[in-house]
Parts: sequence; structure tokens; C-alpha cells
Amino acid sequence: MNKIVANAQEAIKGIQDDMTLMLGGFGLCGIPENAITALVELEVTGLTCISNNAGVDDFGLGLLLKKRQIKKMISSYVGENAEFERQMLSGELEVDLIPQGSLAERCRAGGAGIPAFYTPAGFGTEVAEGKEMRMYNGKPHILEEALTADFAIVKAWKGDRYGNLVYKGTARNFNPMMAMAGKITIAEVEELVEPGELDPNFIHTPGIFVQRIFQGEKYEKRIEQRTVRAKDE
Repeated sequence: MNKIVANAQEAIKGIQDDMTLMLGGFGLCGIPENAITALVELEVTGLTCISNNAGVDDFGLGLLLKKRQIKKMISSYVGENAEFERQMLSGELEVDLIPQGSLAERCRAGGAGIPAFYTPAGFGTEVAEGKEMRMYNGKPHILEEALTADFAIVKAWKGDRYGNLVYKGTARNFNPMMAMAGKITIAEVEELVEPGELDPNFIHTPGIFVQRIFQGEKYEKRIEQRTVRAKDE
């Protein structure tokens, strides 16, 4: 039951070229920073990355993009990364843009064993091209298939050696559903605690979904865009 590994390098063992990875987070909040750095050092290539965002040019998944380690991005918001834009427009990077709610539900469905579902989101746009359509309650819905991954890499606030996880604030977005949808789930946590220290009523991801857990280091907690008033206002 002890799922603790020493560090990010040990946690990502088994990740190989051309695999599909899920990476939790929302913008730069709740992303597995240490694991991403370890992937850069591992120099795996041809990755398909499922993530709400693509980081920024020098942080998060932007580091993997910079090294040309990502072949395809499946995301909903990518507007903060100039290198992503360059690679997409040049045809170097395959991109599947998905409405944010549909992306979250496709990950959740994958973890729940639901192969597909119908949603009105995206109907009448390029998102719907080539997808089955049905009418429900007088509204058109498109069929979206579930998403799973070879490895899901998530970031939590606290966790114990059994793999039980608690997320904090905005980090409790894509992380919980992605933790359920990986064949192997790696949890990076800010603080490792002893079993029994986490209130069972407030555990967001039960340890049954987690295979490896480690305590990360040196979190930068960046802000994507900082807007402040001028001094004279």
C-alpha cells in the first residue's frame, strides 16, 4: 500500500516515446511542475498531451513544446503560449481544440468507464465536423468520445502514502477527473502526510486511482497575466 517514490524521476519511469499523457492544472495553477521538468530531462518525444492548457513559453508544458517533445496537444485554452502558436500555424504540432466543459467531461467519462456521451457544446462549429448528431429535447447534440491516457500526472496539495489526495482552490479542476483516467496515475504533492491525517470526508481523489506519489520541490506558483493599476491611479 506504500505508493511513495523518491522523486519525479522515479515517478515517471515507464513513460516512453509516442505515449499519451494527461496533465492536470488550470492555466499555471495546479500543474505538476516537477514531473514536467523530469519529462524534459527524460527527452521523450512524440507525446500526445491532454491538458486544459499548454503552459507559457518558459514554464509548464511550454518547456516540452520548446524541446519539440509534444506531437499533439488536446486542449481547451492555449492562448498564453507563443511557441505553441508558432508550431500550430507552421504545421509542426497537431492540435485538437475542445470546449472546456467537453474536455473535462471526456476525461471524467474515461475514468468512469463511459465510452461516449452527447453534448450540445460545439454544435454548428468545426468541433462538430465528422461527429454523430442527435436531437434531445429539441436541441442538437454531438457525440463526444471519452479520453484516457497511458499515464495521468496530477498535482495535489496534500497526499498520503496510500495515494489519497486533497487539492487546493483552483487546482481542483481537471486534476480529479484526470487522476481517474490514466492507466497509471502519478500524483505530485506539495505535502506528504501520514495515513489518517487527511479527513476522509474531504479527500478529493481516493488512493485506489493512484499508483505512484511523491513530494515535489520548489513550486514557483506563477501568475499567467498580472494586471495592476498605475501608481498615480
